[in-house]
Amino acid sequence: MSLFWRIFLLNAVVLLIASALVLLGPITISTPVLLTEALIMSGGLAAMLVANAALLRVGLAPLQRLTRAMITTDLLRPAQRPAVTGDGEIADLIRTFNAMLDRLETERAASSARALSAQEAERRRIAQELHDEVGQTLTAVLLELKRVADQAPPPVREELLHVQESTRGSLDEIRRIARRLRPGVLEELGLTSALKSLAREIPSSAGLSIRTRVEGELPPLGEEAELVLYRVAQEGITNTLRHADASRMELVLRREPFGVELLIRDDGRGLGNAPEGAGIRGMRERALLIGAQLSLGRSPMGGTEVRLRVPLREGER
Repeated sequence: MSLFWRIFLLNAVVLLIASALVLLGPITISTPVLLTEALIMSGGLAAMLVANAALLRVGLAPLQRLTRAMITTDLLRPAQRPAVTGDGEIADLIRTFNAMLDRLETERAASSARALSAQEAERRRIAQELHDEVGQTLTAVLLELKRVADQAPPPVREELLHVQESTRGSLDEIRRIARRLRPGVLEELGLTSALKSLAREIPSSAGLSIRTRVEGELPPLGEEAELVLYRVAQEGITNTLRHADASRMELVLRREPFGVELLIRDDGRGLGNAPEGAGIRGMRERALLIGAQLSLGRSPMGGTEVRLRVPLREGER
């Protein structure tokens, strides 16, 4: 039973007892109680209960708003804090809750920044090892296969050439994985070229046609913001390939008055009622690192739309 109903029923019991004492006790207007007197007392009791309920509802409304805020709060989706209303302990409780949310969001942002920084460092290390160790080893294997194939008899040469092509395909795949782990094109050629490179990496066997365009002259962005935009686009493309069953996709990067906006749209099956997975939550965490807003909805193409709005900092305006 809620606090409202407990207090209300308690007051109702007290009022009922008081009314019963007035009606049935020695102190009364007349004995026996007349019908008109009973109606008047009943009407007065009903009026007192209604007034009591209204007063309690007004007094406890701040607690109800605080309860709704507690239920709907998501640290990955910062929202407006509950207004500090009420008096005394209720106002102190709301202020304490708001301070707790501020502290939790700050701590989560700091821990997420450390985790994502460590993740990027580990990706760079793995990409470097793939390129330097595995890549060079496979390159040496290719050269050796070519040398042996040139000296082998024709039947064996055909088999060696087949092995050589398989090894070359594995080497290309390792290089593609290394590029996804460590986007060197982002560091060397910038965000626009990196996004176009992402689109070109989609295999033709996936059956997905992707269109990339940049609208307007982009402002200078920090390294962290560019990396967040790149990773969100990368995750959006991956989700579309895995889950959307789409045939067309758009990747749009454009300048807006507030900063930069990234749009990822497809004509797939849409979000439906499926819960958000680790990929989407990862995108939200990255967006929070740079104060960006990430929203998901229905695309004009019929599928899913991912919208990332990155505000410009003071030095970037």
